[in-house]
Amino acid sequence: MGPRRKRTQSAGDKVTPGTRHVRVKRKASLPPTCDSTKKPRSMKEHSPVSSGGGSSELRAETQRAVSPEPSCVSMKSDQSKDLSVKFSSGRRSSASRTGTQGAVSPEPSCVSMKSDRSKDLSVKFSSGRGSSASRTKTQRLVSPVSVTSHSVPFSSEPMPSETKMKEKKLYHVFKMVEQKLISLVKKELKTFKMLVSSDYPACSEREVDDEEDQREGVLKITLHVLRNMEEMDIANTLESKLAPACHRKLKSKLRDKCQRINEGISGHGNSTLLNEIYTELYITEGWSGEVNLEHEVKQIEAASRKRATQETPIKCSDIFKPLPDQNRPIRTVLTKGVAGIGKTVSVQKFILDWSEGKENQDVLFIFPLPFRELNLMKEKKISLVDLLRCVFPVTQDLKPRHYKSYKIMFIFDGLDECRLPLDFQNNENLVDIEEQSSVDVLLTNLIKGNLLPSALLWITSRPAAVSQIPSECVDQVTEVRGFSDPQKQEYFQKRISDQDLANKVFLHIRSSRSLYIMCHIPVFCWIAATVLERMLSEAESEEIPKTLTQMFTHFLIFQIKHRSQKYSGKGDLDPHQTRESILALGKLAFQQLEKRNLIFYEEDLRESGIDIREALVYSGVCTQIFREEHELHMGKVFSFVHLSVQEFIAALYVFLCFSDENVLNQQTPEQQTPVQQTPEQQPPEQQTPEQQTTEQQTEQSAPEKQSTELYKLFSRSPMTDFLHSAVDKALQSESGHLDLFLRFLLGLSLESNQTFLRGVLLRADRSFHSSEETVKYIKEKIKESTSPEKSINLLYCLNELNDHSLVQEVQRYVRRDSDRSFHQVSLSPAQWSALAFILLNSEEELEEFDLSKYDPSEECLFRLLPVVKASRRALLASCNLGERICENVGSVLSLENSSLIELDLSNNDLQDSGVELLCTGLNSSHCKLQILRLALCNIGVSMCENMVSVLNLENSLKVLDLSNNDLQDAGVELLCAGLKSSHCKLEILRLSGCMVTEKGCSYLAAALSSNPFHLKELDLTYNHPGKSGEKLLSARLEDPTCKLKTLRLEHGGNMRMKPGLKKYACDLTLDPNTANKRLSLSEGNRRVLYVEEEQSYPDHPERFDVWWQAMSSESVSGRCYWEAEWSGWGADIVLAYKTISRKGGGNDCGFGRNANSWRLICSDNRYTAYHNNNGTVLHPPPSSCKRVGVYVDCPAGTLSFYSISSDTHHSLTHLHTFNTTFTQPLYAGFGVDYASSVCVCEIE
Repeated sequence: MGPRRKRTQSAGDKVTPGTRHVRVKRKASLPPTCDSTKKPRSMKEHSPVSSGGGSSELRAETQRAVSPEPSCVSMKSDQSKDLSVKFSSGRRSSASRTGTQGAVSPEPSCVSMKSDRSKDLSVKFSSGRGSSASRTKTQRLVSPVSVTSHSVPFSSEPMPSETKMKEKKLYHVFKMVEQKLISLVKKELKTFKMLVSSDYPACSEREVDDEEDQREGVLKITLHVLRNMEEMDIANTLESKLAPACHRKLKSKLRDKCQRINEGISGHGNSTLLNEIYTELYITEGWSGEVNLEHEVKQIEAASRKRATQETPIKCSDIFKPLPDQNRPIRTVLTKGVAGIGKTVSVQKFILDWSEGKENQDVLFIFPLPFRELNLMKEKKISLVDLLRCVFPVTQDLKPRHYKSYKIMFIFDGLDECRLPLDFQNNENLVDIEEQSSVDVLLTNLIKGNLLPSALLWITSRPAAVSQIPSECVDQVTEVRGFSDPQKQEYFQKRISDQDLANKVFLHIRSSRSLYIMCHIPVFCWIAATVLERMLSEAESEEIPKTLTQMFTHFLIFQIKHRSQKYSGKGDLDPHQTRESILALGKLAFQQLEKRNLIFYEEDLRESGIDIREALVYSGVCTQIFREEHELHMGKVFSFVHLSVQEFIAALYVFLCFSDENVLNQQTPEQQTPVQQTPEQQPPEQQTPEQQTTEQQTEQSAPEKQSTELYKLFSRSPMTDFLHSAVDKALQSESGHLDLFLRFLLGLSLESNQTFLRGVLLRADRSFHSSEETVKYIKEKIKESTSPEKSINLLYCLNELNDHSLVQEVQRYVRRDSDRSFHQVSLSPAQWSALAFILLNSEEELEEFDLSKYDPSEECLFRLLPVVKASRRALLASCNLGERICENVGSVLSLENSSLIELDLSNNDLQDSGVELLCTGLNSSHCKLQILRLALCNIGVSMCENMVSVLNLENSLKVLDLSNNDLQDAGVELLCAGLKSSHCKLEILRLSGCMVTEKGCSYLAAALSSNPFHLKELDLTYNHPGKSGEKLLSARLEDPTCKLKTLRLEHGGNMRMKPGLKKYACDLTLDPNTANKRLSLSEGNRRVLYVEEEQSYPDHPERFDVWWQAMSSESVSGRCYWEAEWSGWGADIVLAYKTISRKGGGNDCGFGRNANSWRLICSDNRYTAYHNNNGTVLHPPPSSCKRVGVYVDCPAGTLSFYSISSDTHHSLTHLHTFNTTFTQPLYAGFGVDYASSVCVCEIE
């Protein structure tokens, strides 16, 4: 033995390698030999060591002897507990005692598979007396000993003989224990090595049970060491082969279930191997937070405009792996996506890859529990263990303790289909997996981590339902975006074996933007492939579908004919049976659409008047439209193949009920209720008691009330009025859940689409109505609409009606070679909406939206907000925007599918109140903004209070520009409260020209000391920091812990403490050598006046000889501001290069008519901005306003003109801003009309 060392560590410290400290404070018994390796017993029984009784206690330390061979492992995992020696009380039976001396098996036997988080391998010492058989193997102790973690070194002083005997005994006992443990580990490692060989079979259930107790700890240590060595495959193989037999049975069962896929069909028709047709879906990191209430088709349209390079895709098999910037382990993943986007298929692929041994082999058990099945058990009282045994009978032999020791995963698919309350706040806490409770309580406690906290959870949901799970219970949110553009083509190539035909199908879909967008949804790809593969391969004369209505109509007719041919052997349809089936399904689709239900149970069918036996018939007749789930254990569940199919069938039902008298005559009185006059439409005296009772019930039931409101669509009226009512009803829906339904309904009203239904669902002799009135009505609604998004949907409706006139009116203004073509025209509100529709449906990437290229006004921006939402950068600077538009822009920022990462609102009169509205969007968890520019927005201290809340939140904001706003030191102090926050990740902060003094600099320096980890650039130019302020901030530059790299303090001084743009005021005079001879200079060359008589100026090369113009003597540089006041008929306020031509009357000499000058024409009735002979007419200010401010920022390349009010405040109103790159020295210029003058004003 080596020398003893006194332990100074606490119980929580790491153990020194080579030394085992074990702390036990109980009476000890005689230590027997530990050579027993085989005994069938429960996990809670351990090899005991018997001793005689006694009362005295002695503390001693044992140190492990050096092993003759290298010891196995170093245990430093946070997942493995210490190997502890436990002393238990109680006597053993003779049978138990004799069982401790089993011989070592000559051949390696299989052991129990446990995860690296299994329980401790414990050796228990019994305090009771052992039998003689046991005691012959040990040496009797006079008194028991207690081994603790306290080190008691041997003393040189004489010790009582009894104490020496105890110390000697302890040494020999633990020497023996060490040797036997090493022998056990070596033997088991030999077994493990054989098990992981490729040809060695897995253990049988009996073998596992025989060995699992004694080998559990050895396996745990071995798995831990292998995974620390990153030998994952070996560790997973070993763990899998040592798993109970039910592990392999479950894998086999799930593999059989998941290896085939029935696209759009459940339990009928030919299935396909999933691995043959599976196309990797586009999955990205998602966003949690507010619920997205937009119609899912709109969400798909928004996703279609996002480039694949904008986000990092996540492989389906990797969703539990932390992203590069994540350090925490992931227990619960919430995956969201619209209906039919591929969530369930992703789950199926994940399970298949696991069951085939390809991915995630560290997981021993996967339990898929779809919510649609759990709904059927909502009334049951059951324990978690019994629930799993009920749904997965192959796991009957899995013991309750296994759930805690094995790595398992639960998959809850379809949260949006959940009809359980999921009451996380009020449900009781539950920690025992064998305790019975409701399924709702089981779920909430699983998700919260009270039950099986080590289990992995995967939950899938449509976006509208994700808020049911508290955000603190979710470690990662992912989003299934469906097929990217390359994946769409890949799908058709896999789905259609004839590659030429597959390419033809894909090219046709690509030619229709609405179809191409919908192909982000895999189910729609299947629908399109089903229809187009047949139509394009058979040289048919019928028109190939180009709209959604046409596509779904062909799909429905094809399925009806296909089923008739398959089951009756003839192509002729039974119109009566077909119509009956479609009407029954349509009624169900329509009623459940109002309730927002996608899955239906037997009670839902009964509410719609459908017998369960009839439903089975309908699911057979229309297999690929309406389906029944066959593999559920507790009951039957029905659904349409996709939400869009349900909406189409609902629209078809409404259209048939209204238009086809033959259909109406075949309905029961109950079915006719919707098409008759509703009680609300009848006078009270004409209502029957039954009607009055029905009305009262309707008022008491919200779902029924909603249904009744929709039934009003069926009231007897001309078809045109009926469609107009449908348009109005859809516009009233805030969430837009009837938008696609309306598209289908209007599309079905078109004569060309009804042709396909003739003889099948419509009478052959039925007359058609003209769509002209409906088209006109929709255009009026677009003009009146206060919602840009609803205007876009109405344009889609026009597309379904095959009317493209409004879009064609606008397309002539969309010129790729002329960005400014819209300045020459005046578009109506409807035309601006049409422009948004065109931009959104173009194949070009919407990387940047610049409002100044269209019409810099609030009205234009409001109509083009959908384009802003779809763009990554929105340039809205100098566009005459005010407080009102901030609320709209803020709402865009708060949308989940908004793409905006950069927003420039500079040089707009937003004021503090406008920024407050904007901050509601900035505070949204959906906001992805990284760059925000609010320079020169007339904001002050109050704005800073709102901005602090933004900086205090964990968000993506990296760049904030607040330059040229009078924040002063008080505002900077407020901002610094946000800068100190650990959530603040700002890298660039611009406070140029914000009236900051040394006091404000001290606040900034303190903030940088508190949070020095992110800010890299600080711009304080055009302020008054003083020497002390400069010194404080410069010290931060030299601090190695501070990330600040760039500090700008130039152009400072006391003159910068003037409010507004006056801090940049410059003094200008006119140069007499430039003035035309018809111009008279006065007031110290600050005033120029047109005169009839030529002035006697000497000839000079810089004099304008034709144009009535003059230029300043002083050049302008940096930031400059001046004001001029004009009188008379009109005048020009100009900035020009000195190199502008002076001789002659050509455009090269005239201000604004060339590339060397920028001109504002002032007159009583309007202002006009001119550059390079291109003019922009501006909105006129009040006629009494004849004073103009000019601000130029030469380095930034901006030149702005403002009208100045005549009141005492002299407030500025933005007129126009030129954005360019100035390449030469600049000079002020002035031009005057007949009998007019201009004067350079003095600025206080």
